[in-house]
Amino acid sequence: MAEENPTPPALVRDLMSVGVLTCTPETPINRLTRLLLDKDLEGIIVLDQQGHAAGAVTHEDLVTVYGRGDYQDLTAEDVMQDGVPQIPPDIPLSAAAQLMQDMNTRIVFLMHHAGGVEYPAAMLSYKHLLRHIAMEELDDLRDLGIKAERESPLEMFVKRRDEARRSAASSAESL
Repeated sequence: MAEENPTPPALVRDLMSVGVLTCTPETPINRLTRLLLDKDLEGIIVLDQQGHAAGAVTHEDLVTVYGRGDYQDLTAEDVMQDGVPQIPPDIPLSAAAQLMQDMNTRIVFLMHHAGGVEYPAAMLSYKHLLRHIAMEELDDLRDLGIKAERESPLEMFVKRRDEARRSAASSAESL
């Protein structure tokens, strides 16, 4: 339900996207690249076996290894940046933009700590900031921020399960 007098986004939490794409260190970079392209994302977080965020892979990292050639057999672990570029959710968007420039990154992550595990909960990219600049009305950003319209966890589970089943069925048919 929409607020009667919504206010424009001012803080990172008002514009961030909740939910972050992740992969394992063993993920081949061709598959990782396909995920980034399919989801129209700037970066992906690499999680270690315990679920901790071990690093990040961005478009820049992939283009760098592409330029060196012989990238076909590389994995996420081979190309990832150690550590995760991160910011807190309660800082002004203008400060986040400056931090992103200072860190020389087009994407930053908001981390969550639970049960001794640090993992990504949300992200903010240049694309978010550009959408904010281009916004003509608040409805243009309804899919962003902590107040975004989202599917329920059950709806997301059913959707992902059905996608996995379709993918498995199409893989089996191609054999």
